[in-house]
Order: sequence, then structure tokens, then C-alpha cells
Amino acid sequence: MTAYDIIKRPIITEQSMADTEMKRYTFEVAKNANKIEIAKAVEEIFGVKVAKVNTLNMQGKEKRMGARPAGRRPSWKKAMVTLTADSKTIEFFEGMV
Repeated sequence: MTAYDIIKRPIITEQSMADTEMKRYTFEVAKNANKIEIAKAVEEIFGVKVAKVNTLNMQGKEKRMGARPAGRRPSWKKAMVTLTADSKTIEFFEGMV
């Protein structure tokens, strides 16, 4: 798997944007990726130093489909990456705060 297969997309929410002040960034990642692979992928893509990675398995939400029984959105994995104090910031998130 390449780094771009591991990191799928950034998560842009109010809370994740507030965490960028503490150099903590949130991404949707591949379900089978571990913390070491996620850290290496972020370092490779953005050219930063990763201090810590926290991961969560997010349960897909239940959604109604009209008169049919409820369906489910797919489950996914979220990673919160904390950068070292001497690392530069990720420029992708700069203009969004």
C-alpha cells in the first residue's frame, strides 16, 4: 500500500479545526492500516514529524431508505495525528481555521 492508499481524506469539522492549534490533525484512513503505517504515510505526504497517532473505528450511521428497512453507511477508521513541537504545520489546513 502506498501512502496515498493509507490516508484517504482529511476530516474538516469544528473540533478538528480547533485541534490544529495544538498541531493535531484528523484524517480518514484505510481500515487495515496500523499506527506505524499511518505515521509514516503522513510524514511522507506532508514532510512533517509525527509524535503520536490515535485511531478510532467509527461505526457507520443508520439511515432510512424510504419505506424500506433502515440501511447503514459504511464503517470507517479515523486517525488523529499529533506532530512534534519542532515540526512545521500542514499547509493544507492553514486557510480553514
